[in-house]
Amino acid sequence: MDDHSLEEFRQRWQEELAQAQALRRRRRPEAGERRARRPEAVVGRGEQAPGYLALAQGLLEGAGRPPATRPGRAERRDAASRSRSPPGRDASAPGEQLVDQLIRDLVSKTWKVIAEDEVLWYRLCQQEGYLPESSISDYSSWKLILQECRAKEHMLRTNWKNRKGAVSELEHIPYAVLCDVRSYDGVVIAGYTSGDVRVWDTRTWDYVAPFLESESEEDEPGMQPYVSFVRINSSLAVAAYEDGFLNIWDLRTGKFPIHRFEHDARIQALALSRDDATVATASAFDVVMLYPNEEGYWHIAAEFEVQKLVDYLEIVPDTGRYPVAIATAGDLVYLLKAEDSARTLHYVYGQPVTCLDVSASQVAFGVKSLGWVYEGNKILVYSLEAERCLSKLGNVLGDFTCVNLRDSPPNLMVSGNMDRRVRIHDLRTDKIALSLSAHQLGVSAVQMDDWKIVSGGEEGLVSVWDYRMNQKLWEVHSRHPVRHISFNSHSLITANVPYEKVVRNSDLDNFATHRRHRGLIHAYEFAVDQLAFQSPLPVCRSPCNTMAGYNYDLALAFPYDNI
Repeated sequence: MDDHSLEEFRQRWQEELAQAQALRRRRRPEAGERRARRPEAVVGRGEQAPGYLALAQGLLEGAGRPPATRPGRAERRDAASRSRSPPGRDASAPGEQLVDQLIRDLVSKTWKVIAEDEVLWYRLCQQEGYLPESSISDYSSWKLILQECRAKEHMLRTNWKNRKGAVSELEHIPYAVLCDVRSYDGVVIAGYTSGDVRVWDTRTWDYVAPFLESESEEDEPGMQPYVSFVRINSSLAVAAYEDGFLNIWDLRTGKFPIHRFEHDARIQALALSRDDATVATASAFDVVMLYPNEEGYWHIAAEFEVQKLVDYLEIVPDTGRYPVAIATAGDLVYLLKAEDSARTLHYVYGQPVTCLDVSASQVAFGVKSLGWVYEGNKILVYSLEAERCLSKLGNVLGDFTCVNLRDSPPNLMVSGNMDRRVRIHDLRTDKIALSLSAHQLGVSAVQMDDWKIVSGGEEGLVSVWDYRMNQKLWEVHSRHPVRHISFNSHSLITANVPYEKVVRNSDLDNFATHRRHRGLIHAYEFAVDQLAFQSPLPVCRSPCNTMAGYNYDLALAFPYDNI
């Protein structure tokens, strides 16, 4: 039945009901009679339903339902009561109910088939990023898996917003100051002025961190050179020292280095690939790439000579067989490809580079405008394949101090500036999508995902923002600048590294004073269903024979705990 026939059916049905109601009012029986004669237009006992009612029954029969039975006295009484409905009520409800019920039954069967389709739910899980490495045969009900993953994601987001979870301060080394910190997937590496290197696995909440041994055991304790830089990925840990030595450890085999490399001068920059075993170092005017061969022996994969001292060095991910690195030296930006010579990617005289980050296809760096013609400080985005500038972003007064391109959502990039603001840049329009006044001093570290920003400042403040609402969620404070921030959906690692690398008041009588000057590393876990900052610190979980602790000014560090 098409729409025109259905509408005609409803119209004729309304007319019949209205005619029956009018005849009933005209032939109302006298008072005292028990039964009145029914009008001819109304269905009587044993009579067949009118034409359009039979047509509705035919619709139901065509859908596979049994034919309707002849109406009895109770059904006729219900029909008469419905016919006496108020004028504002739809008189065609019985006919509409029949057709609508038929449509609902047909649609419900289709939705039932869809709701039980495991392939569909598996594809939905994959599209939303849940269990990307799983196959369809790993679970029996992908619908329940999707519901559980969404519920967990909602719980984690709520915990992030409400600062709910657990926090722990990673144990420091006595009489040493923190020099550098990096992390990868919850594994943290730190280097100290004592020459020690430690590694924590925060995913297990077992903070008995092992020391990574050095080969310079002949040195007296406390006489080893400072650690300049540390880097880590899924399998390797690397540390560069002030005397030009470089140690490489394999985290899967042990705590002793698998390779040791020496430069003639101090190492000025260090980079480690996130994907493979490529290591790049810069010392004096040389940049060296190290890589193990098929037998596992490390060798120099490439060596480049640059014109100025290197300030920043990064390895480009996903480059295949030959590693690629980006190095900045003053106002020069170099593209360094193994099996090729160094090429200048960018050069403007008198505009030094102030920060650097790379992705698989692009490189972003901040430039400082100097000289007579002031053009404003900008962030330039270059294509690595075409080796040309794609975007010029910013044009602000302050220097850009940090930029994060690799961890940002597609077509977005976040940066920090000395003007105390955090900015989100839209790479499609070359515009600033959002600008936040985030810190009291310059911004020193920043990272974003699809809904939040975590930034660190020179004043020691770590701030968490919901940038969709342009709202600060919470903040914590320590006395040293924030030099490292790394987070994922359920955890956050922050590091406050001091400016001065000199131990103050290292005597045991003033141990707490020294602790405040040596730097801090905090690990936050938001998948734990307990209030953050109410978890006991590691010093509170120490055995009874250890030294008494101190509250370390936690009332100042976490001012909103008692709200």
